[in-house]
Amino acid sequence: MHAALSLLQQRHSVPSRQLGEPAPDEATLHELLEAAIRVPDHGKLVPFRLIRLEGEAKLAFGERLAAIAIRNHPEMSDAKLEKERTRYTFAPLVMAVVARLHADSKVPAIEQKLCAGNVAYNILLGAYALGYGAQWLTGWAAYDREVAGILDLADNEHVVAFVHLGTPQIDVPDRERPTLGDLLATWTP
Repeated sequence: MHAALSLLQQRHSVPSRQLGEPAPDEATLHELLEAAIRVPDHGKLVPFRLIRLEGEAKLAFGERLAAIAIRNHPEMSDAKLEKERTRYTFAPLVMAVVARLHADSKVPAIEQKLCAGNVAYNILLGAYALGYGAQWLTGWAAYDREVAGILDLADNEHVVAFVHLGTPQIDVPDRERPTLGDLLATWTP
């Protein structure tokens, strides 16, 4: 294994339920996020922003999501409702990565979304490099306009990731990965 690539070859997600204290401290988080926003950005649009969820705000957010879920699905079981209420409470820090699409730009929307996605992935990589664990999650809340309202998102904004950050509480084995030979082709005219 080439040492320079070891970070990419070893990084894996830690389930949010297995992430506990501590989260990165303020200075470390600032460094991590400064590094994470260094992404390819066609047109220099900066088509992303970040929203931090921590402390009691995570539970309040979950409670608002649970209210939406039960209103939309009144038959929802108590167990599923509790899952909605607590899904953001396990990791000590959750960063919502928001795509901010510029419709008037010549840069296609997909490129702008990928730019925001790169920010989310850089947070994952950076967290792993610093010895923390992270998991990129979306779920229905990332695509719901009422939830977007709770997060005070503009009409041209949507969540691309909820990145849960903390310290792994258990050793998480890596999952089986695809084989490069099954994915790589060489194009010839």
